[in-house]
Amino acid sequence: MTARRFFEIGNARIAPGQRQTVDLPVSVLPDHTPVSLRVHVIHGRRDGPVSFVSAAVHGDEVIGVEITRRLLSQKSLSGLRGTLLVVPIVNTFGFLNRSRYLPDRRDLNRSFPGNDGGSLASRLAHLFLNEVVLRCQFGIDLHSAAVNRTNLPQLRVTPEDVGLMELARVFGAPVIIPSAERSGSLRAESRDRGVSTILYEAGEGLRVDETAVRIGVAGILRVLHHQGMMSGRGPAQPRVGSMLARRSQWVRTPGGGLLTTYRRDGEMVEKGDLLARVANPFGGAEEEVRAPLRGLIVGQAVMPVVNEGDAIFHLAEIESPVPEGVALEEIARHLSRDPLFDEDEII
Repeated sequence: MTARRFFEIGNARIAPGQRQTVDLPVSVLPDHTPVSLRVHVIHGRRDGPVSFVSAAVHGDEVIGVEITRRLLSQKSLSGLRGTLLVVPIVNTFGFLNRSRYLPDRRDLNRSFPGNDGGSLASRLAHLFLNEVVLRCQFGIDLHSAAVNRTNLPQLRVTPEDVGLMELARVFGAPVIIPSAERSGSLRAESRDRGVSTILYEAGEGLRVDETAVRIGVAGILRVLHHQGMMSGRGPAQPRVGSMLARRSQWVRTPGGGLLTTYRRDGEMVEKGDLLARVANPFGGAEEEVRAPLRGLIVGQAVMPVVNEGDAIFHLAEIESPVPEGVALEEIARHLSRDPLFDEDEII
């Protein structure tokens, strides 16, 4: 039997059965404080897949950082097969500034594949892609809604990718939303390079939601078990299977003013149901906002001050539950004709 090799990343060599946090130099701040991409490597004693879990590609999406923190504390990882690369904070610059973006206002999730001689975002994208993502067979990227919006825990997957649909079903989030990939995104670039990546969206920017965190940790562990990286019994599947969204629509305000909402994430509403009212701060008539279709609320605004046309409720029309043994190929073909949008496309 051939001895398992060391895992090499940056200047580090991690022995089988060991774990180590490795600093990959990115840049220096204007005061010459060094900034690194910190990768926690768990290199199992036995062979298996190489996978990654990443968070805070957008610096203000802190919920993923908490999910990775709890993931790394799981004792069951001591028996890991293969190698797990966990990056709790990809965009350190945005994280320190409580900002979605890099200091130059570039969006890291529109900067892939990047290059090592480009902008700061391009250099960071190039480093993360080549040193982490392309070492793996699959990965899970953790996100939240932007500031002043919240998302029901959900997975975004490429509609025609049956393998990803299967991983999404195993993850067990309340909703699976097939959505088109955006050029320059991590999802698009990793898929083009043969690395299957699912995206977990949950909660609100700059906030930590306990339920969403627990769903995220359990889902990651289920996927690792399913892929043969962990032995024993993984977390049980939720009693209610994931719901599959066929299409979705953002409901927008008819006018500006003060928003009062009457519905919450996770509620099913009927066409014509009252969702909210928008009121003039100086009094007078209030404008009603009603559901344009029957659907599940998978996202909403939480800021009560709104402008005309602001997106305030995200309604998903549910196709069906996704039970064990479902014909995922048929579902994927159907959904690819009517792809949904990523989080960044709703403004």
